[in-house]
Amino acid sequence: MKHILLIVALFLQFIANANTDWMRYAAISPDGKTIVFTHKGDLYLVSSEGGEAKPLTFHTAHDYEPVWSHDGSKICFASNRYGNFDLFIIEAKGGEAKRLTYHSNDEIPYTFSNDDKYIIFGGSRLDDVNHRQYPTGSQPELYKVAVNGSFVDQVWTIPAEEVQISKDGSFMLYQDKKGGENKFRKHHTSAITRDIWKYDVASGKHEMIIDWKGEDRNPIIAPDQKTIYFLSERSGNFNVHSFQLDNPKEVSQVSNFKPHPVRYLSISKDGLLCYTYNGSIYTQKKNEEPVKINIEVRTEPKENRFQLIGINGKVTEMAVSPNGKEVAYIVRGEVFVSSVKGDMHKRITNTAAPERFVSFSPDGKKLIYASERNAKWSIYETSRVNKEEPYFFVSTILKEEPILENENNNYEPVYSPDGKEIAYTENRRFIKIYNIESKETRTVLGDYKLFYMSEGDQYYKWSPDSKWLLVEYSPVLSNAEVLLVHAHEKDSSINLTQSGYGDYSPVWANGGKQILWFSDRHGLRSYANSGSRQMDVYSMFLTKEAWEKFNLSKDEYDLLKEIEKKKKKEKEKDDDKKKKKKKKDEKAEIDSLLVKFDWEGLSDRKKRLTIHSSKLGDAVLSKDGEKLYYLARFEKNMNLWETNLRTKETKMLVKLGVRYGNLQWDK
Repeated sequence: MKHILLIVALFLQFIANANTDWMRYAAISPDGKTIVFTHKGDLYLVSSEGGEAKPLTFHTAHDYEPVWSHDGSKICFASNRYGNFDLFIIEAKGGEAKRLTYHSNDEIPYTFSNDDKYIIFGGSRLDDVNHRQYPTGSQPELYKVAVNGSFVDQVWTIPAEEVQISKDGSFMLYQDKKGGENKFRKHHTSAITRDIWKYDVASGKHEMIIDWKGEDRNPIIAPDQKTIYFLSERSGNFNVHSFQLDNPKEVSQVSNFKPHPVRYLSISKDGLLCYTYNGSIYTQKKNEEPVKINIEVRTEPKENRFQLIGINGKVTEMAVSPNGKEVAYIVRGEVFVSSVKGDMHKRITNTAAPERFVSFSPDGKKLIYASERNAKWSIYETSRVNKEEPYFFVSTILKEEPILENENNNYEPVYSPDGKEIAYTENRRFIKIYNIESKETRTVLGDYKLFYMSEGDQYYKWSPDSKWLLVEYSPVLSNAEVLLVHAHEKDSSINLTQSGYGDYSPVWANGGKQILWFSDRHGLRSYANSGSRQMDVYSMFLTKEAWEKFNLSKDEYDLLKEIEKKKKKEKEKDDDKKKKKKKKDEKAEIDSLLVKFDWEGLSDRKKRLTIHSSKLGDAVLSKDGEKLYYLARFEKNMNLWETNLRTKETKMLVKLGVRYGNLQWDK
């Protein structure tokens, strides 16, 4: 991608608003007089009674997760000032922050030791030699570092978060972490929801003290050292609850907020609770109602309001135009188009909402994409108004129109090759088709066959004749299969792979005579289904003719080409046929788009095309179907490889050294 500069308005205006929302990571001081919180990536201090907040840090990096020392003189926090999140410590009265940790993985402080000499924090470092589980981001372990700086020592090898230590240091409370579930997920019940544990220092025993099917988290110890407050969804939403340490089964609800979750619970030495709800900070005394703290934040921008930002290396997706002369792509949630040759560029969208899933119409005259405007995803189309302007990158007037804008979340739009319909995802779990002429929609695959984790994780590809879709289908979480779905009939799907292994990213190839996909059948893979795995490129041949042609030896194939070449020359000598050539060519072109199936023996006409398993990025066949081009990573980064499918000769074609990429032919 060429070097392009994007002018971005940061809109970091002078702020002076009472009740400034979205203050997060609040923590009350031990004396109960001051609250530290994060607002727009900086730490602020404010009286627990409210008022004007004073900045404690002012940095372009993100500072968050502050914790107080027990004497109230220091605050430890996490900041990504050097790339990843490290621990920093600062005097509560202000000053320069001192860096305490230097590891390449993120680290988050939980608490100071009971004597204020150490900071207990979570991270993913080199594990204990006797422990079989290597620490990861989803399974962090517990460490400590001296407040004055020191080597880091490991406390526990077990995944423990939000650790709290009793006043005398005799016990510790923490929430476990059984898996990689996002901590902001709500209404979650499963085998990996968090539970609260107690660790007895004298005996070295860990004990789960409360057990519930949903989330119990963020334990804090009351001044009497007997009452435990924590956050739980037992009441339907995250709220403050409590129990006595000698009777943990009897849980009482302390707060009653709806419908949003309570977050970031802390407590002072006199028992004043502090937490956030819907972006605002609240305090609550025992047996009293919560009090919202009115806070005023005054600050100036940390950077110039307008900046020139290079987009090189920031492209998240792309689409090549049918004529191969321009490429559309997404940068920072905006759509751009650039010329493939030369140095001409055009910004297509300029909205506060993110745009995704961009592609060209089959004739290259329109762009289609989804945008998350008005709190939901809708589908939009942009076209060139001036017909004399042949490309988007030189267009002066553009017209954007909504295609699907309703109460549903609609995204991942893809034009059919004939340009008459648009396939898209509705509400994550329905694949639907929108007819452009009639403006009607129909469902081709229902929610019971589609597993989802987030917007954009459904996968489908149109056939060349616009009659079929290839869909990546996950009947279970661990592995996917390749489905063939009729575009005009609901739930008319055929499982093409049925391998029991993971089959991913199917595409049409060789003019609809083959399909390609990735399979982990032969490659290395982790024991856990969520771990990494190596892939191979597989192909299925939809007709017997294509299968037989593929299996010809090089000599047989060369002979076939000679025969075809000779027949072609003989036909060209026939004058009558020459007169009808135009009409016949038009019919042949239509026929060539039709996808034909020889259903008998279809499942047996499969072949592994790659000779080595690897981490794959993408794969395409050459136009004649004789060579496979694919992005593969064997060690550090991906490079472009080529395999001659007739001779199996394989070589690295281009050393790209990229983390990931896509391959796409123009038409």
